[in-house]
Order: sequence, then structure tokens, then C-alpha cells
Amino acid sequence: MPNSVYHIAPGGRLSGRLRVPGDKSISHRAVILGALAEGVTEVEGLLEGADVLATVAAFRAMGVTMEGPQGGRLRIHGVGLHGLRQPPAPLDCGNSGTAMRLLAGVLAGQSFASTLVGDASLQQRPMGRILTPLTAMGAQISAADGRAPLHINGARLRGIHYAMPMASAQVKSAILLAGLYAEGESCVTEPAPTRDHSERMLAGFGYALRRHGPQACLRGGGRLRGQNLVVPADISSAAFFLLGASIAPGSDLCLEGVGINPTRTGVIEILTRMGARIDLGNLREVGGEPVADIRVRSAPLQGIRIPRHLVPLAIDEFPAIFIAAACAAGETVIDGAAELRVKESDRLAVMAAGLKALGVEVAEYPAGARIRGGPLGGGSIASHGDHRVAMAFAMAGLAASQPIRIEDCANVATSFPDFPRLAREAGLALEVLEA
Repeated sequence: MPNSVYHIAPGGRLSGRLRVPGDKSISHRAVILGALAEGVTEVEGLLEGADVLATVAAFRAMGVTMEGPQGGRLRIHGVGLHGLRQPPAPLDCGNSGTAMRLLAGVLAGQSFASTLVGDASLQQRPMGRILTPLTAMGAQISAADGRAPLHINGARLRGIHYAMPMASAQVKSAILLAGLYAEGESCVTEPAPTRDHSERMLAGFGYALRRHGPQACLRGGGRLRGQNLVVPADISSAAFFLLGASIAPGSDLCLEGVGINPTRTGVIEILTRMGARIDLGNLREVGGEPVADIRVRSAPLQGIRIPRHLVPLAIDEFPAIFIAAACAAGETVIDGAAELRVKESDRLAVMAAGLKALGVEVAEYPAGARIRGGPLGGGSIASHGDHRVAMAFAMAGLAASQPIRIEDCANVATSFPDFPRLAREAGLALEVLEA
């Protein structure tokens, strides 16, 4: 993937109406369950980013016929839970932790061996968090130092009752997917709420799943039936525009058809607590997921202490929240966010370093940070190939007094291939340069 640099001229405002791409988390799960279902699954609104395309390629390599994706449409000819074939080569997950962790759950119960690989960034991300429960289910997985590549010998699995030590939707989903192949019941209990797209979609595909408070349970041996799915717009991608319109004076922007699953709306609640003017309209349900049009207008933001219970509900949106904190009056305190250190980059360290480069006062801690809002200058930002870091600092240009240059932006294509065009149409002075 050729690299690129973003150059952001200072100032401007965001206005108009736009639709951000389909939800990445839901798109991954639609491909996985559609492939494992019996019959045809039709998907509309699929995110055609590199991460989701890696999941599509993996199932094609295991014998699943798919037409598309094109224009967000994908037709999947499911092979059933036991219809996958051994891939002829390692399955490349690219930069996608979701693809690797969820595929590991599926592959653990197959009748063949497989290997999951990824790019340099993904090979540094911890996989021990899925290896522990999957191994307890009888999976045979080897990984040097708990990191990719993962070598998986398909095995007979047994159900497990697992209390997760950390809040992670990817770990929960890997166990539930492995549970489809396990003998007996598999239950996962989470210490704090995380996104529940897997549970909603499993039920939508006709699989019996029981939820009680923080626990989700299913029994192996069932069947998935092909469905017609519509993927809502991704709130994680919308978050950058919620940020930009909040911090740029005179902004008035409407984001259409955004998924507002209650396990994903932490960013809206956090920004609202900071004083953001965010209104939800045209509320409806699409494909079993709550959806709304979101209007956001500029407003003066105030620093806050972010409640710990909201951290898991906004874990992917914290790069945007960091920028909001830098533009807010007073001090913002983030705690209980150690998970940010094992994302596509160490987001606590990378965001702190970038804000300091713009002249913001930041104190970094093992599980959080303290940010004192103030004027943003300009400067050069190292995104470390992290798509969300790059997009967050791009929006910071709306409040900056000098140009901002963001290095290593190619991976924005993993979640938001059309970000530069949509951002420019909304009013951000963004120029893409060759590295």
C-alpha cells in the first residue's frame, strides 16, 4: 500500500449532509456469519475497507463463493458451519485485529489446519487474550510470545464458561464463534459492557443465543440461515465528524444513517458531557441495529473527568476524544483506558506525543492521560500508521492556528477509504501528498 501524507490548512468549518461508510465491526461479522450460514446472504452497506476485504479474501480462500463487494453490496453463498475447506496458503488479516481474533474462533473448530498472518503492526498486537479461552475449549493453537502468526490445528472443542479479565468484544466474539463448534454450552461473562453486534447478528441468523446481564451463552451444533442485511453507517467513523463540527465555529453538519447501538454510543455521551450540541433524529431500526441521523453544531467544550464506565463504550473513538479535550476549556482526565496501548498503535503514547507537538499540555499515565485544553498550533504529527490517529489529527486542523502535517496515513483505507474526499466536501482543507 503506497504511503501518503495529509496536509491540513488551518481553520474552516463543517456543514451539509454526508454518510460515512458502513460499520466495520458489523461488516466483518456479516461476512463471517454469511459464509457459515446455509443459503444466500445479501449484504447492503458493507464497508469496502482493507480490513473487511481481508475477511472476504479469507473466506474465499476457504471455498466460499461471494459476488462483490461493489457499491457496498455483497452476495454470499454460505457453505454451512462445516463446509469450509482448508486454505491453500496462510490467511492474511492485514492490519485487522478483528479479522484475526474472530477467524481464530472459527478456525479452532474446523477439521483442517490453518495459519493466520498479518502486517507488522498486527504481529505486535496481543493474541494471548483469545489463546487462553480457546485453548481451554480444546483448541490447538501455537503462537510465538502470544502474537501472530497463529498456527491452528482444527480440533474437537468443548463448551466453556469464561469470565473475561478485560472488556473486549473481540475476545467475546471469538469464544462465541468457537462455541458454534463446541460440544455443550459456551458462556462468556464480561466485566463491563462491550459492543454486542455478534450476539445480535447470531440471533438474526436464527441461532439460539441466551443473554442475561453481562453473560451471553449458546450451545454448539445449531445452524445459521442466510439473511438479508443492511449495515448502518459506522459511529467510529462518524466520530471524527462529530469532533470536527464541535470544535470548528459556525459548523452545522448532519450525518445520515449512523448506527447508535447502545454499546457504541460512549463517544456521543462523552462529547455531550463536554458541552457538544449533538441531536439524534429519524430514529429507526435497520438490520436489528438502532440507527439515527445525527446533527452536530459547533459549541464551546469544557474539560471533564471521563467516567470509567464509558471507556469501553468509546474505546475506538478515543483519538477523537483526545482532540476534543485539547480544544476544551480546562482539564480533561482519562483513566481506565490501558486497552488503548494495544490498538493499532499505543494510542495513549501516540496521541500524547502528537498533542505535545501542537503545543498542548499533556501528562501521560499507564492507563490514561490528563489534558489541559488550550490553543492548537501547527506541526508535524507521526500517526505510526494508525488510521484513527491520522483522522483525529486531520480534524484538529479545524482548530489549529498553523498547518498540520500528518505522516503515514495510508492505513486510513482500512476503515475509511473515502475519508479525504468526504472531509473536503464537508469543509476540511485537506490535501493528500505523496510520502
